[in-house]
Amino acid sequence: MTLATRKIIHIDMDCFYAAVEVLDHPEWKGKPLIVGGREKRGVVSAASYEARAYGVKSAMPISRALTLCKTAINVPVRMARYKQVSKKIQEIFYRYTDLVQPVSLDEAFLDVTENKKGNPYATQIAKEIKLAIKDELGLTASAGVAPNRFLAKIASALDKPDGLTVIKPHQIEDFMTKLPIEKIWGVGKVMSKTLKDLGIHVASDVQKYPLAFLEKKFGKMGAHLLELSLGIDESAVRPHREAKSIGREKTFLEDVYQLEELKIELRHLCEKVSDDLIRKSILAGGVNLKIKYADFKQITRSQLLEEPCNDRAILNFTANALLAKIKLESIGVRLIGMSTYKLTSHLDKMTIFDWMDCE
Repeated sequence: MTLATRKIIHIDMDCFYAAVEVLDHPEWKGKPLIVGGREKRGVVSAASYEARAYGVKSAMPISRALTLCKTAINVPVRMARYKQVSKKIQEIFYRYTDLVQPVSLDEAFLDVTENKKGNPYATQIAKEIKLAIKDELGLTASAGVAPNRFLAKIASALDKPDGLTVIKPHQIEDFMTKLPIEKIWGVGKVMSKTLKDLGIHVASDVQKYPLAFLEKKFGKMGAHLLELSLGIDESAVRPHREAKSIGREKTFLEDVYQLEELKIELRHLCEKVSDDLIRKSILAGGVNLKIKYADFKQITRSQLLEEPCNDRAILNFTANALLAKIKLESIGVRLIGMSTYKLTSHLDKMTIFDWMDCE
């Protein structure tokens, strides 16, 4: 099997959080709905298509969203419910393949090149999955079918909601001549401007430049850019993706100016992260502290631990040492967060004596 013959499906649920809320409250169907915190500092987690028509977007402050759409129904996030529905959606995926890579609660990649149904047609499988989600859960999903993850992800967003877009191998070349350069993975606002200054507006324009020039201009990103401009993505669907970090953060209702108040909240965050690490049998090799000021300026500080651990006292001591190095601004702190990185399985660190204790 060559990479070109792989059959990848990307499933992306339509306005997932909002759709689940409407599922549980049918009387809200067809009305603008905003899911997110209702406190002053809350942000939009999801918005129905009716709310989006007013310009409401994810991550927008709730106050701004409600100004744009004064008639919107604003409900809190119910993460436990969304996880419950997400699990049922994934159960449908596993009927077809074990090569499922969840990206979030509402989207996943599936490699159906070889599948449990013995169906050689990925498009037919995508249709069946969409139908099962609608019939069994009352929700709609959009799907993209392509020879690789990159193209499948782009395809799933082209015909929302309840869409299905297929990109076949022989269609890739033509597809790349129409794909805006911003759609290439890794191309942000700054890089997009640089590319457009070079006359690169669609993906295929990248091919006008030799690899040596792209690597000199963009470093390692140059080769990545050229490959994706050709519709090439060799990354595999990985069913067991390990977390790179585990952390918690707190957005304050009012800006905080006192160090002691920050220390108290930081202790709570460290306790929660420690509990998360212990529950997952994970050890952390480093601690990261994040501070966001009232003007949204953000700084981070990191520190490696002498030995990987998940002990709350050590995590709190390290995080406080990082906090002591930060100069508090007179404008106050809007958010504080701590996370752990360089994660390893607790089992990987167990000695023969640890194993004896487990017996």
